[in-house]
Amino acid sequence: MAFKYLVPICGLALLSGCTTMRVTDFAAGAPPMALEDYFPGPSTAYGIFIDRFGNVRNQFTVDCQGGWDGTTMTLVEHFHYVGGANGQPTQRIWHFHRTGPHQWVGTAGDVIGDAVGEDSGNAFHMTYQTDLHTSPTHTLRVQVSDWMFRQSQHVVINHTVISKAGITLGDVQIAFVHK
Repeated sequence: MAFKYLVPICGLALLSGCTTMRVTDFAAGAPPMALEDYFPGPSTAYGIFIDRFGNVRNQFTVDCQGGWDGTTMTLVEHFHYVGGANGQPTQRIWHFHRTGPHQWVGTAGDVIGDAVGEDSGNAFHMTYQTDLHTSPTHTLRVQVSDWMFRQSQHVVINHTVISKAGITLGDVQIAFVHK
C-alpha cells in the first residue's frame, strides 16, 4: 500500500529541484549587470567545473578582453586549465547584440545557433547549446543555463548549469574580476 505513494512523492521531490528563478526577480539589484558597462577592458575569471556527483573536474582561469562599439559587445576569452585543457576550448570569442531594452543575442564559435540573454537589475541570464568535450575525441551536445550576478563595480559571480535532456551533468562556478 505504501508503494503506491512512493512514485508521486519521488516525482514531487524531483520537481522541487527545478528552478523558478527569473531574471526579473533581480530588477532592484545593483549595480546593474549591463554587459556593455562591465566587460569593456580587461578582466580575469577564476572558475571550476563540478560534475553531477559533486567532483571538481576542471579548474581554470580566463583572461578576458572586452570591447563595446555602441552596437556590439565583443568578449575575447583565453582559458588556462590547471593540468591541461582536456579537450576543452582554450579560446572563445563572444559577439553580443542588444535586441531590446533588456534582451541580448550572442554568438560564439562553439555555440550552436544563438545564445539568448536577458538582463534585469544586477542579473543577466542566457541560454544556449554547445558541444561539451568529454574527452579529446568525444563531444556531447548540451544545454547551458548561464547566470551572472554583478556584486560590485569590479566583481561578477557566474553560475552555469550544463544539462542534457533535462538531466544536470554539472555546473560551473566563476568569479570575474574587472581590472
